[in-house]
Amino acid sequence: MTSTQRQSRFAVFLAFGLVYFFWGSTYLAIDIAVERIPPALMCGVRFLIAGVFMLAFCGLRGRTIFYSTERLAKMAAVGLLLLVGGNLTLAYAEQHIGSGLAALIVASIPIWFLVLDNLLLGDHHVSRRGKAGIAMGIFGLAVLLWPQVTTSSSFGREQLWASISLLGGAFSWALGSVLAKRWKSADVDPFSATAWQMIAAGLGNLLIAIGHRDFSRVVWTPRGISATVYLVICGSWIGYTAYIWLLNHVTISKVSTYAYVNPVVAVFLGWLILHEPVDRYILAGSAVVVASVILVTSAQVTKKAAPEPLAMAETTGD
Repeated sequence: MTSTQRQSRFAVFLAFGLVYFFWGSTYLAIDIAVERIPPALMCGVRFLIAGVFMLAFCGLRGRTIFYSTERLAKMAAVGLLLLVGGNLTLAYAEQHIGSGLAALIVASIPIWFLVLDNLLLGDHHVSRRGKAGIAMGIFGLAVLLWPQVTTSSSFGREQLWASISLLGGAFSWALGSVLAKRWKSADVDPFSATAWQMIAAGLGNLLIAIGHRDFSRVVWTPRGISATVYLVICGSWIGYTAYIWLLNHVTISKVSTYAYVNPVVAVFLGWLILHEPVDRYILAGSAVVVASVILVTSAQVTKKAAPEPLAMAETTGD
């Protein structure tokens, strides 16, 4: 192995470590931040600050920060899908459910990866292991949601709808990730692209915050501000940048392995710091969901065979 290969391998391991740990801890930070700060306002402030400072940093370092309107539109689309459709949904849901349970439901993202790549984008076949993983993941989510489905209380119903919304958020995140992979280009700097994505998401979240009159309801406490600062630094600058970098250097199936590491970190921190309950449904459901994600991410995915040029020539004639 050459020195360059060793450095590249170390960079990949480091990026995975950053995503595994810091993103696992962001579930706790979001739970704390939205105690007094409305979710859309918190996300808007978080991503706009993170994006503006990162773009300025890229400019000072001489990186490319100006792109065509088409490129910027694609970056904005990815940012909105990931950080509004995905992250804002998570922030709203954590007002009603624990950070550990939220992380376990979001762990369904790799299942969406496989479904989108196979059905919507239509260029891959999924093995039996992958299909079994999808079925197992659905069963695991049913176990996690069972206490909320069977309850008759209004609080339990709020928890159920919050949990269901997370499935939509997971779909949005997976779609944004697949598009980010598809739209990658050698002449686009991944760090400045990440900055533009966060700026677009920050503006999108702030528009939602204005529509919900969040500025009249916010209470800025040291606890909430500290959690938001942590999300800016560790969640956005470190974790999100490492995630986008990984999307451009390794396969999506490998990147999605964070989905069965983050919940372990989130459940542990939620139990340790916020004293969130860990009942038999969470234990059983988490075991099934994590196992399903392992099946999905390790499944053989093959490209559909393209028509043979000779056969095409024979059918079309001279």
